[in-house]
Amino acid sequence: MPEGDTIRFAANRIRPVLAGRVPDEIASPQRRHAMDRWPERLGGRAVTAVDTHGKHLFIRFEGGLALHSHLGMTGAWGVTPAGGRWHRSPRRAWIVMRAGGYEVVEFDGPTLELLTEGRTRFDQRLAALGPDVLADEFDSGRFLARLRADDQTREIGDALLDQTLLAGIGNIWKAEGCWEARIDPWRALSDLSDAEAIRIVELVRPRMRRSGDEGHRTIQPHVYEKSGRPCPRCGTRILARGQGDANRTTYWCPGCQA
Repeated sequence: MPEGDTIRFAANRIRPVLAGRVPDEIASPQRRHAMDRWPERLGGRAVTAVDTHGKHLFIRFEGGLALHSHLGMTGAWGVTPAGGRWHRSPRRAWIVMRAGGYEVVEFDGPTLELLTEGRTRFDQRLAALGPDVLADEFDSGRFLARLRADDQTREIGDALLDQTLLAGIGNIWKAEGCWEARIDPWRALSDLSDAEAIRIVELVRPRMRRSGDEGHRTIQPHVYEKSGRPCPRCGTRILARGQGDANRTTYWCPGCQA
């Protein structure tokens, strides 16, 4: 699943194409979205902002409308020169916005919907999100309050994936954050100090923000998908095992994260 840095990177590519402009054309090729009438409802409206919160992306239009996207496990955003080759089949495009000689396309994904600005603030799914790990100023107090209100027998490696506690971290950055902070991802929240919880976030934020600005290919993981290899810090063999109700694979070094 794309994590917050991937969504931030997509927004950073979309913003120069659409922000401050009225799209030349908007199309919704998928039959499933024909009744949504996006071309008619958005036609002639300028894009006022492109922003993110965690794994959610918002393209905001004049008149108090916002296109809300969550890519889930399958979706992707693409930005290509007009007439260029898309990286997925045109049959998988849900919306196409053309402006300034470029095409902004969303492919697949479980969620693409047009909301009023009011609903983006009060929709229960969005209001339930925790603080954004990529925010310019991270709200550590809100994060800790939600963390301590959660089940304290829960393991930190599982809790970090809960978007109601912290928005934007997924399986990659969960593993990398715990490694950076030298914290065992299997420790219960009750055994983790507030300072340790904040340290995980503060150490992973710079790498996530760099990935969001430059693209994830510029960031090489230390432990994620490195099971069986030596830890780059202490040389101990990296381990991997499913964790939490979703059984997402956790990668960690038992040597320096004990």
